[in-house]
Amino acid sequence: MKRFALIGAAGYIAPKHLQAIADVGGELLAAYDPSDSVGHLDSYFPQASFFTEFERFDRYLNKLSDLGKGVDYISICSPNYLHDSHIRYALRTGAHCICEKPLALRPWNIKGLTKASEKHGNQIFTILQLRLHKNVIALKKRVEDKLKENSNYVFDVDLTYITSRGNWYYASWKGDEEKSGGIATNIGVHFFDMLQWIFGEIENHQVYVRAHDRASGTIYFKNAKVRWFLSINAETLPEADKHSDARVHRSLSFDSWSFDFTDGFSELHNDSYEHILAGNGFSEEDAEPAIRMVHQIREAKLSPITEDAHELAFLPLSTHPFYS
Repeated sequence: MKRFALIGAAGYIAPKHLQAIADVGGELLAAYDPSDSVGHLDSYFPQASFFTEFERFDRYLNKLSDLGKGVDYISICSPNYLHDSHIRYALRTGAHCICEKPLALRPWNIKGLTKASEKHGNQIFTILQLRLHKNVIALKKRVEDKLKENSNYVFDVDLTYITSRGNWYYASWKGDEEKSGGIATNIGVHFFDMLQWIFGEIENHQVYVRAHDRASGTIYFKNAKVRWFLSINAETLPEADKHSDARVHRSLSFDSWSFDFTDGFSELHNDSYEHILAGNGFSEEDAEPAIRMVHQIREAKLSPITEDAHELAFLPLSTHPFYS
C-alpha cells in the first residue's frame, strides 16, 4: 500500500485525485488546504489528518518521516501558480509527486524542476490524461498509419473545447492570468499536449482571439493544420448542446473523420495513477512542450482573423461585469 499526502484538498480537481488514490489501494495520511471546505474527504479518507496551515502540515509529514512512516507520493491540486513551489517542497520531503497540469506557467522553470528532482532523487509525474484516452490513442495510430503511406500528407483538424463556467470563475484565481496562465493554459494545456503528442514539433502558429472567456488560433505542424477554439462561455456552445442543457463540449474534426470525446474522461485520473504506480508515468520533460506552447499563446501578438481560423473565432466577443 502506497502512502500519500495531498496539497489543495479543497480544490475542484481534488476529488478526482482522492478517488484515484482510493482506487489504486493507496492510503491518504494527510491533506492540506487554506480553506476548510473539505467535507468530501469523508467519502474517501475520513481518517486522514487535515491542516489549514502549511507549517503544521509540514511538521506532521516530518514526524511521519522520523517514525519511518513517511509518504511515498504527494499529490498536488493547488492553484497553477503554486505548482512549481509545491513540487519542490514534495521533492525535499523525500516523496515523489503527482501534480495536476500545468507543472509550471513558464517553460524555463521545467529545467529547474528537473534539477531538483535529480538532487533529491525523487520523480515528478504529471496528469496528461488525454494520452490515455482510448479515442486519442486510436487517433494517434491512425495518423502514424497514414504517414507511413504518405509522409507528406497534411491533416486538416478542428479542435473545439467549451467548458461553461459561472461568474465565480472571474473572481477566483482562475480568472487571474498571472495565477492561472489564462484560458489557453487553464483549460487547454491538455489539448495542446495531445496535439503535440500526435503530430510532433510545431512549425508555426497564429493567435486570433485571446479574451477573458475564450481563445482561438491555428497551429501548423509539418503534417497538420489545427484550428482550435477554447471557451468558458456557455453562449459559444453549439445549438444542440444548448437545447440539451449540456455544459461541456469537446470535439475533434479530423479530415473526413471526427469524434466527440465529451465522455470518457471520468476514469482517466484513475488510469493516470495506475500508469504512474506501474512505472510508466509522464514526467516534467513530457509536459514541457505543451507548457512552452501555452506560454507562447499567452505572449503572442494577435493576428488578424483569416480563413485559416476556427469558425467560432468569428463570434463577437462578449463583455462581463467583472471587466466593465
